[in-house]
Amino acid sequence: MPLSVVILAAGQGKRMHSRLPKVLQPLAGKPMLAHVIDQARRLRADGIHVVFGYGGEAVRAAFSETDLVWHEQAEQLGTGHAVVQALPAIPEEHQVLVLCGDVPLISETALEALVHGGGDSGLVLLTAELDDPTGYGRILRGLDGSVVAIVEEADATDDQRRITEINTGLLTAPASMLRKWINRLDQGNVQREFYLTDIVVHAVEDGVNVTGVKINAAEEALGINDRLQLAAAERTLQWRRAESLMRAGVSIADPARIDVRGEIEVGRDVFVDIGAIFIGKVTLGDGCRIGPHVLIKDSSIGPGTLVHANSIIDNSQTGANCEIGPFARLRPETKLCESVKIGNFVETKMSSIGNGSKVNHLSYIGDSAIGSQVNVGAGTITCNYDGANKHRTTIGDDVFIGSGVNLVAPIEIGRGATIGAGSTLTKDAPSGELSLARTRQTSVPGWERPKKKSVD
Repeated sequence: MPLSVVILAAGQGKRMHSRLPKVLQPLAGKPMLAHVIDQARRLRADGIHVVFGYGGEAVRAAFSETDLVWHEQAEQLGTGHAVVQALPAIPEEHQVLVLCGDVPLISETALEALVHGGGDSGLVLLTAELDDPTGYGRILRGLDGSVVAIVEEADATDDQRRITEINTGLLTAPASMLRKWINRLDQGNVQREFYLTDIVVHAVEDGVNVTGVKINAAEEALGINDRLQLAAAERTLQWRRAESLMRAGVSIADPARIDVRGEIEVGRDVFVDIGAIFIGKVTLGDGCRIGPHVLIKDSSIGPGTLVHANSIIDNSQTGANCEIGPFARLRPETKLCESVKIGNFVETKMSSIGNGSKVNHLSYIGDSAIGSQVNVGAGTITCNYDGANKHRTTIGDDVFIGSGVNLVAPIEIGRGATIGAGSTLTKDAPSGELSLARTRQTSVPGWERPKKKSVD
């Protein structure tokens, strides 16, 4: 049967105390709603419909994908009313899967069970057992085990509140039947809303079997309503990702202290220390070692590379067997060839550095092309910006640059050149020669340092 997915994403999320709509709150580096949409796509649905409300412009602006169909719920009149907004765009012969934009941890496995749990004609609900079901609608079952009703907590009796099986809000039903049942909903409840859950009673009245598929991992189906729940979901998701990496062969010093906010591809024998953060698309080659509190974003790290503590690598590439940090910063468009050493408190940007070259201490390399086997001394700076435009520095192979050198771009340092410490070069340096650019040192005989006047 063709499948249409309806994602309910209209809520404000008042308990977040945020101007940002609830479904846009970040989880593992992207909006909460994006996780739900990703799972819907994995089902290869024929259509994905998103019902939005509060902060609608911001919600729509966050997603540029053309496969999404948007429906506005101008008034917040309940979940049943929300589904009504999307139903006119869904063909009668489709099966409808209703998801919640604030339930981002749901797995593909659980959704597959939900989609296929009742055949083509039944109503299927996803349920979960919770030690503390406070706040959730309770599942009421008949003697044969089928679901006969869902009662919201605000409307439940004391006995019903003791039930630990809860409604997750996720369900599937044939579009033709769902449309009929929703048309029979009313606002006869404490909240004065059209509850989608009330369709269960109408399905039972019509003699339709209502199946409750109980999820194995209850945390997958938990909704997120406040910052505490958002933080708990973050740790759950990060644990899953750490577990996946470890099963792929990565050694992680502490799985509770790693954050993967994107996609990561790993080779063999990779080690990741505590506090590492990976953002966007990251590749770690065989034998990489990532030190504590390292941040890597949209970058590729070559095999055998060691990244020391507190380094930041952003939109950069490294070859094999490089060494980076501690406290190094590789800014966008940095490219390191093989066996390059970037030492402590070194910053690079829009630069390529050749095989075996070293920039060990307290230096800035920007808009540069550095050859192989180059030594860049401590405190060296490529002066690439004139206040309006950036300029290039080119350094040939086998160059030795002393400490405290300023290279005022545009400038070219020839192959095998040596630049004396403390020089400020404004002209090209010839190959194979020593270049110096220092003021003459003088000493003033008899000079005395000024002294502070005494205060009576």
